[in-house]
Amino acid sequence: MTTPDPSQQSALTHRDFPASFVFGVATSSYQIEGAAHEDGRGDSIWDTFCREPGRILDGSSGDIACDHYHRLDEDLDLIASLGVRAYRFSVAWPRVQPDGRGAVSEAGLAFYERLVDGLHARGIEPHLTLYHWDLPQPLQDAGGWVNRETAQHFAEYAGVVARRLGNRVRSIATLNEPWCSSILSYQLGEHAPGLRDRKLALAAAHHLLLGHGLAMRRMRELELSAELGIVLNLTPMDAATPDPADVAAAQANDGTSNRWFLDPLLRGEYPQDTWDAYGPDVPQVQAGDLAIISQPNDFLGVNYYSRGLLSASGHVKPQTSSYTDMGWEVYPQGLRDLLRRLHADYTLPPLSITENGAAYPDVLEDGAVHDAERVAYLDGHLRALHSAMQAGVKVTGYFAWSLMDNFEWAWGYARRFGLVYVDFGTQQRTLKDSALWYREFLKG
Repeated sequence: MTTPDPSQQSALTHRDFPASFVFGVATSSYQIEGAAHEDGRGDSIWDTFCREPGRILDGSSGDIACDHYHRLDEDLDLIASLGVRAYRFSVAWPRVQPDGRGAVSEAGLAFYERLVDGLHARGIEPHLTLYHWDLPQPLQDAGGWVNRETAQHFAEYAGVVARRLGNRVRSIATLNEPWCSSILSYQLGEHAPGLRDRKLALAAAHHLLLGHGLAMRRMRELELSAELGIVLNLTPMDAATPDPADVAAAQANDGTSNRWFLDPLLRGEYPQDTWDAYGPDVPQVQAGDLAIISQPNDFLGVNYYSRGLLSASGHVKPQTSSYTDMGWEVYPQGLRDLLRRLHADYTLPPLSITENGAAYPDVLEDGAVHDAERVAYLDGHLRALHSAMQAGVKVTGYFAWSLMDNFEWAWGYARRFGLVYVDFGTQQRTLKDSALWYREFLKG
C-alpha cells in the first residue's frame, strides 16, 4: 500500500468534523517531565528499569527527558501555538504519592494544579490520565499489579487526584493501555518491571482492570464534573489469507490483544475462547470483580497505531506497505475498520482517539524538520476517522501522539514521535512540518 500524498487530495480540515469535536495533542509524565528526584518525587518502576543494564536501547532514562517540569509555561505556550483545543497529559503517581499509598506530596499536586491553571489560562481543555505506567517502586516491591492490593491503592490515589482536580479537567482516564502494563511488562519483559511470566501477566491484567473499576467507583462518589473512562490500545488483527489456519491465528491474536480487555469492560466477562486457550494461567477472579470492572464509562479512549496481519506461522509484513521507524505498517484504513468493528460488536460509550501518530528518523536542518511521511500519516488517519464517523460511529475527539519528541520507553531517545522536534542536549523545541500542517488543518 502506498502512503497517500495529502497534496494530491482535496483538503481535509477541522470543518469537516462536528463543531463540538475536540482536537488535541498528548504526552505522558515519565516521557517528558524529568525532575525525577525533585520535590519529593519517589522512584517509579521505570526509574528502576532504566538503571538495569541492557533494558533501554541507548542506555538512557527519563531523569531529564524534555525537562517539562521546569519548562511548563514554555511548553504550554507551545501547545497553544498549535491552535489545539485540548491537551492530554498524565499524572505521575510517585510525584503525588511517593510510596504509592499514604502520605501525599503537596508539591507534586501543586505542579499539576499549575499545569491545569496554565491550560485554562490559554483556553485549552485539560484531559487527565491517572496512570501511564509509572507505578511507584514500593508497590512493585510488594508485587506490583500481580498483588491484588495494588488495585485498592490505585483507587485511593485516584480519589486524591480527583478531589483536587476532578472538577477542573474535562476528562479523567484511569489507565492508559493496560495491555502494555500487563502483557508487555510482565509476560514479554519489554517494559518495566521486565518480567517474563504469562500467569503473572494475566493476574496483573485482571488487577489493572479491577483497579480501573474501583477507581471509577471512588470517583463517582465525588460527583465530579469530569467525564470518566479508560484508554485501550487496540490493534485490528487481519488474516493474511482466507485459509482457516490464518483466520484462526487472527482470531486468537484478537483475543489476547483486544477482547481480553474489551469484553470485561463492556460485557462483564472474559472471552471464552481466549480464557480456554490460557488454561491454568487464567487469573483468579473473585465474586463481584466483573461487575466492578464493567460499570459504565463516560468515554472509551482508543489508541491506534497500526494493524496486525496474521498467518498460521506468525505476523506478516507486506512488502508493498510503508513502515514507520518502529517497524509498524502504515495502515490508515485499520482505524476505520477498528472503529466500525467496535460499533458493530459492542454497546459503546462515546469514543475518543486518544493517541495516533508515527515515529520517523527526523533530522533538524537549517532550523526545520521536513517530516512529509508524518504529515501523510496524520492526514490518512484523520480521513479514515472521518470515514468511520460518516458511517455512524460516535467519536468525540482526536489527540495526536505526541506533542514533542520524548523518552520512548525501551527505545530511549532513539525514536521520535513528536510534532515538535526536541534537541535533548539544549532542550530547544522546533516545530516540524507536521506541527505546521496540523496548525493549518485546525485553522481550516
